[in-house]
Amino acid sequence: MKALAIYLCALLLLLASPLSAQSDEACNFAEEVIRIGTLAPLSAPGAVLDGVQIAWVAELAAEHVNAACGIAIDGVNHRVETVIGDSEGLPERGQAAVERMIFDDGAVAVIGGFHSAVALATMGILHDNEIPTIYASPWNDNITANGIQEFETRAPRVSTNDDGLDYIFRTSPSISLAAPTSMNWLLHLGVERAIVIAENTDYGVPAAQKDKELLMAGGLADDDVEIYHVELGQEDFLPLIDRILARPDLPDAVMVEVTGETMLNLTQQMAESGLAPSENTICALVDETAYKTETWWASVPDGNYCAFFRVGIVPALYNEMSLAVVNAYRDEYQDEITSYALATYDAYMIMVQAIQRAGSATDGPSIVREIEQTDVTLTQGRYYFQYGSHNPDLGDDPAWMWHQWPEPAVTMMQYFIQGQPGPEAAVVWPPAYWTHDTAFIPYGAAPGE
Repeated sequence: MKALAIYLCALLLLLASPLSAQSDEACNFAEEVIRIGTLAPLSAPGAVLDGVQIAWVAELAAEHVNAACGIAIDGVNHRVETVIGDSEGLPERGQAAVERMIFDDGAVAVIGGFHSAVALATMGILHDNEIPTIYASPWNDNITANGIQEFETRAPRVSTNDDGLDYIFRTSPSISLAAPTSMNWLLHLGVERAIVIAENTDYGVPAAQKDKELLMAGGLADDDVEIYHVELGQEDFLPLIDRILARPDLPDAVMVEVTGETMLNLTQQMAESGLAPSENTICALVDETAYKTETWWASVPDGNYCAFFRVGIVPALYNEMSLAVVNAYRDEYQDEITSYALATYDAYMIMVQAIQRAGSATDGPSIVREIEQTDVTLTQGRYYFQYGSHNPDLGDDPAWMWHQWPEPAVTMMQYFIQGQPGPEAAVVWPPAYWTHDTAFIPYGAAPGE
């Protein structure tokens, strides 16, 4: 708990409060609370395990903020309250959850999210109602590029509202920012034939296409990269796996662009069937659920030597803030917290600090401008937003850089010991983050063999 004590002191400094956690009496909280909405998939077919982490870490963030006497506005301390909205991983349910948080629960800001389809479906509602929003998990480029498809008669979000501001921010990487890491890794390993199995969602479809484009740009032919789509909630993948195994030439790698429990089922069936990981085929996963030690090995007991994509600083670089949250989760769940949950915690803190600097919980334009001015180091590194109303000229940078945190750490990690804790898996890419001086550990081998 030493890390937590140190972190609370740092948090109190950030919030310009006294240098110790305060009791409710000492804080003298006002009757009015400030409600921050958190969007998370807590029911099937959504990624429930991921949603539980997102909701839990948002509640923890509120506890830490209130221990620092909440948000001070005009000399009055206001308690922060987290309002959870269950998206179920479905666009229409996400819309309903957001509307409840705004209109019924009185949320003045929203953070979190997980599925890109849900973010794309809800961002227009949030923007139209001038609710400052920081998505901390979705990857679809269009979340920060403005051009989104219409959902149930709701028009796409436009670049400006009546006040000329955009209310949507993101701390998770866009697909175009994240995908090159895993694809460059496969190209470095000399992969010549690859299969991408992707969920049939607004995350999986563009992610698979981006993977193929990058691999082809690296020298593979169109026929060398095949894409298969599966449905979230699907449980039986053996027909697809048998079809792949019946091919005359097995792929050098199978890239799984599937999330949550569906990914775990698919990966175990791939491993159990001998497809991947194997001596012939690399098992590469994009969902960071693989990092969760207890969840991974209980669900994928044959998944040793799988590699998985991870966004966020490597455990060796955790600061005191990171350790406070990591250890709190480990104490409660005896498992590892994922970096997208840490990013949700950070999004909560960024929002709280912006509200306090704005001096109002309801002045959306002022809060947006304060988020744009963010420059703070939290659990996942230094946060800032390069482009926004404070710096509107994107120049040659892509549209998805608007209100996008530009520097999330992106790595590939690989298990090489049965039952290995997630934080002890090898970081195999990029070389700057290597923990075992290798880009790949062959099936059945140890690092360096």
